[in-house]
Amino acid sequence: MTLRLEQVTLTHGDGDEQVHALDDVGLEVQPGELVAIVGPSGSGKSSLLAVSGALQTPNAGQVEVDGVDVIRASKAERARLRRERIGFVFQADNLVASLTVLEQVLLPRYLQGHRPGQDRDAAHRLLEEVGLAHRATHRPHQLSGGERQRVGIARALMNDPALLLVDEPTSALDHRRGLEIVGLLARETAAHRVATIMVTHDHSMLEHADRTLAMEDGHLTRAH
Repeated sequence: MTLRLEQVTLTHGDGDEQVHALDDVGLEVQPGELVAIVGPSGSGKSSLLAVSGALQTPNAGQVEVDGVDVIRASKAERARLRRERIGFVFQADNLVASLTVLEQVLLPRYLQGHRPGQDRDAAHRLLEEVGLAHRATHRPHQLSGGERQRVGIARALMNDPALLLVDEPTSALDHRRGLEIVGLLARETAAHRVATIMVTHDHSMLEHADRTLAMEDGHLTRAH
């Protein structure tokens, strides 16, 4: 398993104000599997992504990503895991206004100290996969919302991650473009053998998922 959560509990606050963001959550995701998690705002979906992505440490339970025991890992080891083995696609595209599409995709490699131009071929291949090779020299303000999300997906895949975490990728898109993005996620998940979790509140975006789960009040269950 690329990702394994076992009896994970995450609480916020103290005493009577304590809230269980995650309550005894268990989840396993395999390479090449796209798991969709649906649920309303405040149900715990973002907390699940934060724990799975080694951004937040739960109060109890076990978290394992690509063979690494996240809870026992040092702060430096968790940072390395996020940098090298986990890809994030955020609800907002978080693109850098001054960079071209190609430079956005290369950014993760730059941050690891790679020489400029060292990874251009790999970046061009990813842009071809997401249908943006013709936009390589464009900047964010010249792209549509769907194109910006495609850049985010390519950037997240640049370091060949074991785990891809996707937060509400279609929230700012119309229905047709949303379905295109989820279809792209499914294809890239299979092609790169990455374990993908996509959280969404939109039940119409689930047709490409291999498995759908529901989050409510911190509990993760099989979707009906």
